[in-house]
Parts: sequence; C-alpha cells; structure tokens
Amino acid sequence: MHKTAYLSLVIATLAWGGNAVAGKLAVGHVSPMMLTFWRWFFAVAIIFAISMPQIRKDWPVVRKNLPILVFLGIMGYVVFNAALYTAVNYTTAINVTVEQVLIPMLIFVMNFALFRMKVSWAQIFGFTLTFIGGLVAAVHGDFNTLMTLTVNMGDAIMMIAVVGYAIYTVALRWRPMINWRTLMAIPALVALIFSTPLVFWEYSTGRLIWPDTTGWIVVLYTGIFASLLAQVLYIVGVEKIGGNRAGLFINLVPVFGTLLSVAIIGEDLQFFHIVALVLALGGIAIAEWGKPASV
Repeated sequence: MHKTAYLSLVIATLAWGGNAVAGKLAVGHVSPMMLTFWRWFFAVAIIFAISMPQIRKDWPVVRKNLPILVFLGIMGYVVFNAALYTAVNYTTAINVTVEQVLIPMLIFVMNFALFRMKVSWAQIFGFTLTFIGGLVAAVHGDFNTLMTLTVNMGDAIMMIAVVGYAIYTVALRWRPMINWRTLMAIPALVALIFSTPLVFWEYSTGRLIWPDTTGWIVVLYTGIFASLLAQVLYIVGVEKIGGNRAGLFINLVPVFGTLLSVAIIGEDLQFFHIVALVLALGGIAIAEWGKPASV
C-alpha cells in the first residue's frame, strides 16, 4: 500500500548515508561552509533549469506562503548541512550517521507535544530504542561520559543538525500545496542565499578552503544526490505516510552510512557502533509493525 513511500525513503536515506561520508572525504579538500554554498548552488541551478515553467505557475501560492518556505530552507537545508559538515571535522563519519537516529525520536516528541498525534505503545518502544541507540553512539559506548558531562565537539555540533532537521520535518505539515519541483526550488534558493554569508564568515576566520578535484567531486555528489534526490524523495515519503513514520526511516542512514564509511573511508567498525545500529534497526521494525491501525 505504501510501497512508493518506502522505496522513496530508502533511496533518500541511502543518499544521506553517503552524505556523511562525503563530508568526511571533504576535510582538507573543501571547507564546510564552502561545501554548503556550492552544494546548494548546483542544486539550485539544476532544479531551476528544469522547473521554471512550474515555478511561474505556482508563484501566486509561493508568494502567499513565502515565510514557511524560507523557514523550511533555513532549518532543513542550511542549519542541518552546515552543522553536519562542521561536525565531521571533529568526529567520525560513523558517529555522525549513527547520531541521526535521534531525529525520529525528536519528531515524535514534537508532534505529540504540538498536535497530540496518535501513537501506539509499540511505536513508543521503537522510538525509545532509536534514542538509546543514538545515546550509545554519542557517548562512544562509555556511559561514564554522562557522569562527567564531557562531550565531543563534533557530536555536540551534530546535535544542532539533528534538532534542526526534526523541526524541518514537523514544519513540513504547513507546506503549501504546490508542485514538488517548486517545493524543492524555493527552499533550495533560500539555502543558497543564507549560506553565502557563512562563506564570508569562514573566509574572515582564515578557514576557507577552495575545492580541489576531490572537493568538487564531493560538491557534485552532495548537490545532486544528497540535496535534490534525497530531499524530494523524503518530502514524498512525508506526504504519503506522515512525519512520524517517514522520520523513523532516518534510522536507515546509520546502516548505509556505516557500511559506506567502512568500505570507502576504511574506518574501524567498533562494537558500540554495532550495538547502536542493532537498536536503530530494531526500533524502526517494531515501530512500523506496531503503527496505529488508522495511520
């Protein structure tokens, strides 16, 4: 019944799994804010090139709903990606991907607090497993870290990305009724505009790195796959099965991200990563199996 939504979300999370790996490969080849800028530059160029007639058709609706579209672009595209690309400079790509399992838990909490969305006990249990999995990753398998209140800088920065994307997903319920191309194009343009001052800030601090060959490859991957393809498919998933259930599929990002990190970067797969991944997969299976009958 929801095969299109499931397929869309699986492909989206596969692209996002590669996004964290791309961010790690970018270190030393292109700086975080420069990567964010060029990523959205290419995404905007492509989506506008294929969508101008549709954008002009949707413009009256866009003009009336510009505030929410600007908000979606800032929270989902600028905040999330700028924080992610900064985080991978201080922590591993595996940690960055595994920590994203916290996003579904936050989406559930926000939807329940704001809209009292119906949820089953099985879903609560599944969401709880994803939270525990994310916690295991965040403390690197050592819960004594919680006692000392010390955190890795990269993990802390990644939490900004996690919260930002949870807010973005919840806010998608207020998206205007426009074609998917327009819904992608306007927030992408907003992301490009708002990422520009971040590049100047990076330049002023002496941290700007212009892309080399590897950097441009990373830019193109993130612009085409992690931006256009993944974002459009994620929106499709949210439209078809709702934010709570679609958000839970983000738990597949650690699976793809871990496998890609080990295969491409050669990072070590440690026991606490395996535990976190098992908890994440168990959470998504239980929550989807136990979804309310009316959903």
